[in-house]
Amino acid sequence: MAVETDRLISATPSSVQEEQIERSLRPATLAEYVGQDKIRAQLEIFIQAARGRAEALDHVLLFGPPGLGKTTLAHILAREMGV
Repeated sequence: MAVETDRLISATPSSVQEEQIERSLRPATLAEYVGQDKIRAQLEIFIQAARGRAEALDHVLLFGPPGLGKTTLAHILAREMGV
């Protein structure tokens, strides 16, 4: 039985252009993030508290099934905290 290599999924983007398009579609700040209002409000409090203490934002666990925006929130947290 032969394996169809053209149907394999790769973790690497197929082109630089695809990666740029994907990044442009993701919100960059919590203000741009749509949906999950409770999570967004809690994260705003966490970020403000960490900034007020001049410390890193530690111990954030984002979990759930695919497609909920966990990776997007992680990118937003990193950007908001200046990482």
